[in-house]
Amino acid sequence: MSIGLNPYLAFDGTAREAMTFYQRVFGGTLEVMTFGDMGTEGTGADDVMHAYLGTDDGFVLMASDMPPGQSGEMPGTTNVSVSISGDDERIRGYWEALSEGATVTLPFEKQMWGDEYGQLVDRYGIAWMVNLGTGEPPSA
Repeated sequence: MSIGLNPYLAFDGTAREAMTFYQRVFGGTLEVMTFGDMGTEGTGADDVMHAYLGTDDGFVLMASDMPPGQSGEMPGTTNVSVSISGDDERIRGYWEALSEGATVTLPFEKQMWGDEYGQLVDRYGIAWMVNLGTGEPPSA
C-alpha cells in the first residue's frame, strides 16, 4: 500500500485552462469532470468539478473551479506554495514554462546553499517554488 500527498488547486472558472497549461509544462494525462457531468445545468455546468493530472514522473496535480453560485477563494487555500525540486535539468525547463505570464518573486539563480532556486506566482495565481539541486550532498 502507498500513500500520496498531492496539491489540490482551486480556481474561479479557469481550472480547465490552468490544468491544460500544467499538462503542457509537465506532460502526463489529464482527466476532467465538469459540474455538468454530474447533473448541474445552466451557469457553471461547464466549470471543472474535478481535474486530475498524473505524469510519468509521478507528479499529481488536482484542481477544481468554485462550485456554481460561489466565487472567490476556497476556504483554507492561502499561504500555500507548490514546490518542485530535483537534480534533473528538466527542472530548468519547468521553471521556464511556469514563468510564462508569471510574476517572478525570486529569480531562478544560484543560492547560498549551492542550488538554483526561484519563486513565482503563475498566470493562474498559483505560487511555485522551484529548486534545481546540484546532485551533491551539502558539505558540512
